[in-house]
Amino acid sequence: MKATAPPAKRRRGPRLAVLALVFCSLLVPIAFLFNRFPAVYVTDERPQQEIELPSFDHLRGMDSGRAVNEVRRESDGGSGVNAVSQDAPAKISKISEDSHSQIDTDPSRVSIKPKVFPPPKIEQPKPKPEVKPVPVLVQPGKDVINHNKIRRPKVLNADDVEKAKACQLEFGSYCLWSIEHKEVMKDAIVKILKDQLFVARSYYPSIAKLKGKEALTRELKQNIQEHERVLSESIVDADLPSFIKKKIQKMDQSIATAKSCTVDCNNVDRKLRQILHMTEDEAHFHMKQSAYLYNLGVHTMPKSHHCLNMRLTVEYFKSTPLDSDDSSVDKYNNPDHRHYVILSKSVLAASVVINSTVSSSEDTENVVFHVLTDAQNFYAMKHWFARNSYRESAVHVVNYEQIILESLPEFSTQQLYLPEEFRVFISSLERPTEKSRMEYLSIFSHSHFLIPEIFKDLKKVIVLDDDVVVQRDLSFLLNLDMGDKVNGAVKFCGLRLGQLKNLLGKGSYDPQSCAWMSGVNVLNLDKWREYNVTENYLQLLRKLGKIEDETSLRAAALPISLLSFQHLMYPLDEKLTLSGLGYDYGIEEEAIRSSASLHYNGNMKPWLELGIPEYRMYWKRFLTRDERFMDECNVSP
Repeated sequence: MKATAPPAKRRRGPRLAVLALVFCSLLVPIAFLFNRFPAVYVTDERPQQEIELPSFDHLRGMDSGRAVNEVRRESDGGSGVNAVSQDAPAKISKISEDSHSQIDTDPSRVSIKPKVFPPPKIEQPKPKPEVKPVPVLVQPGKDVINHNKIRRPKVLNADDVEKAKACQLEFGSYCLWSIEHKEVMKDAIVKILKDQLFVARSYYPSIAKLKGKEALTRELKQNIQEHERVLSESIVDADLPSFIKKKIQKMDQSIATAKSCTVDCNNVDRKLRQILHMTEDEAHFHMKQSAYLYNLGVHTMPKSHHCLNMRLTVEYFKSTPLDSDDSSVDKYNNPDHRHYVILSKSVLAASVVINSTVSSSEDTENVVFHVLTDAQNFYAMKHWFARNSYRESAVHVVNYEQIILESLPEFSTQQLYLPEEFRVFISSLERPTEKSRMEYLSIFSHSHFLIPEIFKDLKKVIVLDDDVVVQRDLSFLLNLDMGDKVNGAVKFCGLRLGQLKNLLGKGSYDPQSCAWMSGVNVLNLDKWREYNVTENYLQLLRKLGKIEDETSLRAAALPISLLSFQHLMYPLDEKLTLSGLGYDYGIEEEAIRSSASLHYNGNMKPWLELGIPEYRMYWKRFLTRDERFMDECNVSP
């Protein structure tokens, strides 16, 4: 008799693999919701992070009257304060978020001569000549712009101001955007029905227990069922039936009758509080979800821009090099020429900065632009600037990561970091609601401190952020006599160093010194090297202790930048640059026209769809036109 083979055992491996795939498919939407794995092109230029700072001690001798001369722009964003609070805990949120406040126009005093690290101690000031802010010659703009589109800031009442403060503290510039883009409610009647339904449900259990109220109980139950049926079929007012007003009136009468009955108020109160808490939680969830989508939008590279970078990169390797002519190479290291340095990862942003600077300059024959970019965008940048010329100026594209790796391997920060942006919340411990405000600050990144090492032959340069539009000739800045100063910048007296005492540590610094802004800066590289600013920066970085991740490294840029240039700042005129065009909806057109340059610091960059439309036109007028790759990728900022 022929023996039959035993039945084959089923393998459990495939079943487990299928179950694992199903489980992972369920986790993908959840991971996307909580910002773990964004399924889009995400830029790493200015990711968000938050740093909680403990309370500060009392700042003695702080001249709070001079700290903020005008708070119109900040009050539009929801801070609404008149002076710097003296007891100031600060919350710093790194942005791309969000930085313009009225600048103190008084010239700063010349402090004692700078020394090599550590920063010099504050001594009794000696009579020395004042350093006058550099005047900016302002002339009427030549370009015709429809200034009627510039809106004045909305006037908010006290409740809206406090709500905006709390919202900005948690969600940042999303709150400013949501206020401006608040839509007319399309479900106002639906919300009335929901409110009636909540109240009726609160009273129904208590009314049902009362004797002699059977008719009212049936009436409430019927109205509740009818409201539930209508709401199950309606989302907006347009979905509601024509007879809905009669149902609302009928429910109002039933609720009024129920309120006139003697019921246990504790039960009703408990039920209403449950509904209130549930509604607040739901509203906060939707706010958090909307803020996440907003931040995803402002930190995500548009698909068309990604297409442009890829097309330029592919074309660079396919075509014959367009920059084989070495006639411009001699300009790159000639210290007698006018040199501008731009740190950027965006082709369009860098091109607008260069085009606006060249268009505003009288003479461009000896102008050289050095664009520092990363390895990913290097070839796209190189091909773009080889295809497009900007009058007689020369454009030098530098692969920052490669030059650091090959020529400066001793520096650990080999990745290119763009200017860092911080959101600083300041409030008084004694009166937190009355003296709280939000300040926005942009400052040098770690990459800026290696500029003198990269351009060793240059003596003085102008550093421009890639979100700047130049409206006047800035060449006069290179002829400034800055004395012993290293960094020429616009002061930011909305924030003083004493308010960041717990962040800056116990080192020697003047608590009344103002912070400063990046955007348009003049660097005296000879004095930089004389005072070993780069070495001081590295010592400060080591002094901060162990840097655990990139988030903490980028957060360290704020205290390091402020301390590295202690007593090395040269104040420039506040009209040199106007900041805040990336978050502040309340900037008046006269201020925009009179400024020598515009700084779109904040999350709402002009090349994004979320950019403020009234300010984007100043950026778009310097955008390159009739470019084949822009048309192919449908680039239309």
